[in-house]
Amino acid sequence: MARPLRLEFPGAIYHVINRGNYRGDIFRTEGAKAAFERCLWDACQKSGWVLHAYVLMRNHYHLALETPEGNLGVGMQWLQGTFANRFNKLRGERGHLFQGRYKSLLVEQGEALGQVCHYIHLNPVRAGVIPVARLAEYRFSSYWQLWHPAARPAFLCVATALDHAGGYPDTRPGWKAYAQYLAWQTASGPAGKSAAYACLSKGWALGSKEFKTGLVEDHAALATSVAWESVGKQEIRRLHWATQLTKCLHVLGKTTAAAKSERKSAPWKVATAAYLKQHTQANNGWLATQLHMGSPVAVSHYVGTLQRQPAHPGNVFLDRLTTRINN
Repeated sequence: MARPLRLEFPGAIYHVINRGNYRGDIFRTEGAKAAFERCLWDACQKSGWVLHAYVLMRNHYHLALETPEGNLGVGMQWLQGTFANRFNKLRGERGHLFQGRYKSLLVEQGEALGQVCHYIHLNPVRAGVIPVARLAEYRFSSYWQLWHPAARPAFLCVATALDHAGGYPDTRPGWKAYAQYLAWQTASGPAGKSAAYACLSKGWALGSKEFKTGLVEDHAALATSVAWESVGKQEIRRLHWATQLTKCLHVLGKTTAAAKSERKSAPWKVATAAYLKQHTQANNGWLATQLHMGSPVAVSHYVGTLQRQPAHPGNVFLDRLTTRINN
């Protein structure tokens, strides 16, 4: 049987699911969950994703992801590959960590996305891990993040679930109202009933008939997605990297000529490479070429040294880039 084609386009939203190999408990410890969460944060930042909801269970995870750049595949490859490498290295193990390709269902903005967010938040309740009245205690979920705004990363959009549940504000009274809504969902709502919520993790798209028909028509029965994935996406991605590099050079008062003439490990070049690795999917080979830093291995070494040494002179430039570009 042929693998289902992944439809990717700018602005696409997905319900992403994967399990441990042979349904193994890959997240059986708090440390493993925390490590995956850190990788997820990095993936969202590098890929420019908007994270509407997530939950980590013992043997699987759920994500509600929006991809403004149409880059689900490359971002998920980085996320799962990086976590698997770190997991296996820490435990001295080898082999596949996840059961295979992740499952991704396209989701329509609005009603369908709201239901997916509630479905994800209620996962620990349906699994019998924790009662709905104590759901806010379940640490590794966007629902926990809802109650801890200071801990939320910028790319996590809790407003999606709040808006769909009843237009609740992102305030303590709004959170309490949402908690009551989830209690109702558990008892009577579509995200709480097993017969109703099963469809939220099956099929290829979640939403109205018009939404699904539009996807097929707009993407020429998936043919366009093949072209996007094989040609257009690569070109657009590199254009994005180049645009971000130009911004970095402008902030630091540098030029491409300076990148060519100054030493490979110049602090500002290392800082620029570190910033682009944090905020884009630029690879070491591209960075080595554009910044004249030698080999891809050299870029990895220079950036790693900067990250390990708080007193590294490149951190002054990295702080400047982060402050000027992100604000």
